[in-house]
Amino acid sequence: MYKKILLPYDFGNSFENVPGQLAKMTENSEGAIITIFNVITENEMSSDVKFNGKRFNQIKEDKIKEMKPFTDELEKRDLEYEVRFEVGRVINELLTEINNHDYEVVVMSNKRSKRDIKHVLGHVTHKVAKRVNTPVMIIK
Repeated sequence: MYKKILLPYDFGNSFENVPGQLAKMTENSEGAIITIFNVITENEMSSDVKFNGKRFNQIKEDKIKEMKPFTDELEKRDLEYEVRFEVGRVINELLTEINNHDYEVVVMSNKRSKRDIKHVLGHVTHKVAKRVNTPVMIIK
């Protein structure tokens, strides 16, 4: 169905339902690729030497290890993916990524690990869904 999917990855959300949905979305789509996209915030970067390339690579490697259970699930389903990182403000970087690439759909998880949050959609999910022309699928 879809060949070019953007998956903004948020370490605060649960992504346990996402691999199955991605498998359904890419069914019969030869050459489908899922771009797992994470924004490393400036606050996270400035905790060490400001914007030092070595620090960025260390953070990136740690995040890749942390998302390994998720990427293992994608691999079990024979889903092709790439992992990309940017540094900056989350919403700005996501909007830039979506607007500068021709993704067919943006898939976002909204199953939060914190149950006491009162809003149905998270702040980032709400802003992205509201501001882009690309279809946004929110998976609970």
